[in-house]
Amino acid sequence: MLAPDLKDALPDPDLVAAMPAEELAGIILMFLPTQRERPALYKLVRAINNGGIFSAEHQDPISKAVAEAWSWLLAQGLLADSGADSGDPHEVFITRKGHKLLDRSEFENYRKAALLPKAMLHPTIADKAWPTFMRADFDTAVFQAFKEVEVLVRKTCKYEASLIGTDLMRKAFDAKSGPLTDQALPAGEREALGHLFAGAIGSYKNPASHRTVAISDPTEAGEMLILASHLLRIVEDRAARLLPL
Repeated sequence: MLAPDLKDALPDPDLVAAMPAEELAGIILMFLPTQRERPALYKLVRAINNGGIFSAEHQDPISKAVAEAWSWLLAQGLLADSGADSGDPHEVFITRKGHKLLDRSEFENYRKAALLPKAMLHPTIADKAWPTFMRADFDTAVFQAFKEVEVLVRKTCKYEASLIGTDLMRKAFDAKSGPLTDQALPAGEREALGHLFAGAIGSYKNPASHRTVAISDPTEAGEMLILASHLLRIVEDRAARLLPL
């Protein structure tokens, strides 16, 4: 049987039943290493239902919430099947990835990062920056993302390698002569887009090129990756419509 400290690991039963799966998953993951036997979902549910930990009215909703959290842990690769080794097809073990997240702050960073769907990102950002982002190396991920914007703008406009940063963006999106400027748009919009690209590169790519920039909030870093993805899609659209084949 699981140790009786399961009740201490879980908060108020009403809160457990209403808790998002990924939040409850963190509590369960921290609890599992305290157990002497290999973990399994049925053992957790049995402890809840037969151990007298919670009242009868709470057992079913909490069991279902725990099952959802368990599925999240499996889907994220934090738990893996150990049935072939143990002889119990339901037993699991904490993966190497899971062990790295046993620290509460590390798990919270991962949980928040996992809320960013990879499918929302431009394929280049998803390939180059998303894996780094999921390792919680947010500074590097943001730098990589905006570097891809810079590289694509330079390549699309066929500019020399020495033209970089805000100067590159100002030239590419110059309101009067920029090759990526849509002259069909009002002058104010053309200028605004140039400001957007120059501002994004100046704010998110250039500082990381010259000094240590600490980004600790995964939500903030995810928003930056989404912005970089949006900018890449603008460049691709302008290149397809405005530049000769």
